Amino acid sequence: MILGVIADDFTGATDVASMLVRAGMHTVQVLGVPGGELPAADAVVIALKTRTIAPADAVAQSLAALAALRAAGARQIYFKYCSTFDSTPQGNIGPVTDALMAALGADFTIACPAFPENGRTVFRGHLFVGDALLSDSGMRHHPLTPMTDANLVRVLQAQTAQTVGLLRHDVIDAGVPTAQDRIAQLRAEGVKIAVADAVSNAHLLTLADACAELPLLTAGSGVALGLPPAYARRGWFAPNANAAELERLQGPAAVVSGSCSEATNAQVARWMAAGRATLKIDPLALHEGRQTADAVLAQATQTLAQGPVLIYATATPESVRAVQQALGVQASGDAVEHALAHVAQGLVQAGVRRLVVAGGETSGAVVQALGVRQLRIGAAICPGVPWTQSTLPGKGEAVQLALKSGNFGGVDFFAQALQQAGVAL
Repeated sequence: MILGVIADDFTGATDVASMLVRAGMHTVQVLGVPGGELPAADAVVIALKTRTIAPADAVAQSLAALAALRAAGARQIYFKYCSTFDSTPQGNIGPVTDALMAALGADFTIACPAFPENGRTVFRGHLFVGDALLSDSGMRHHPLTPMTDANLVRVLQAQTAQTVGLLRHDVIDAGVPTAQDRIAQLRAEGVKIAVADAVSNAHLLTLADACAELPLLTAGSGVALGLPPAYARRGWFAPNANAAELERLQGPAAVVSGSCSEATNAQVARWMAAGRATLKIDPLALHEGRQTADAVLAQATQTLAQGPVLIYATATPESVRAVQQALGVQASGDAVEHALAHVAQGLVQAGVRRLVVAGGETSGAVVQALGVRQLRIGAAICPGVPWTQSTLPGKGEAVQLALKSGNFGGVDFFAQALQQAGVAL
């Protein structure tokens, strides 16, 4: 194994795995802290659900994942978080980074959530989502990790006692040797973590090459795009043009959406505007007993005979806040996750073999309900979102999953994903 990745949510794991497969690395995704030996691959991505849990628990799970990757011989470790740097003043990016650095004996690493293909860029340490600063984007309304400061040096410094610095775009523009010289200077100045600018794929390629021999990288998925060519130049592996091939499955298809991001709201609206089948999950109705997951599943199963169905709990920020005020943040989120996971599990038992899931927390709940432990990574549907394939436990049957981060994809993503998998709409 060349690269071992620890991802803080399930969609983020498929996102970074997609970048590696795209560049020719044979990549396998493992769901949860592995209980045994890891599969043989150029890269193994361990998908955790640690983004919003208590920092101590996030650290413990991340260190357990690190131990498994090191035992399998990983040459470099990569801590993957969201391209919008989702976190709170308490963590979990800072605490996990600190713990991984200590365990690896690393005295320096970078922090770079940039993913220019999806509109995430870092300039002079400030994160932009499209043309807006992070603090002016829809992420300021995130129900669990509202991001109200675009200055990543300041955001990360609040989460760690280590000195945070900046690796500026003009240094990266100057090429790999200049970037490496600047890294040496930052180390000499006592900087332990440097937020790295990146406004283009060229920046990501330079950054990855400059940092390919560091014990630890921390980043969104963008930096992973540059690692395979950097490894190939060092003679560590040969790219495989067929790394993303999956088989063609038949049978019904469905979409399950729990994300309340602006992007996913638009995707749900487009699906409905096209007149396609939809079923809505209402957390207040679930809480009051006016709706049950079993009833929604029964309706969805009947609807499959006419074609793909969307089951969604996606709602506007105002609606989300109203539900959270009534039920509490954790209780409302748990109710939706459990209901959607139950419905997804039932749909797969009813024969669905191609399932699109929107939202990181929802994706985690769904794959756990399905008992899926490993995913083969296929071709990308859009930047950062690939189709994946797994074998259902106890059945030996294949199922394909598209696990989408809430903020990713265009308005037609759901239809685009299903059509790419051979589903007629």
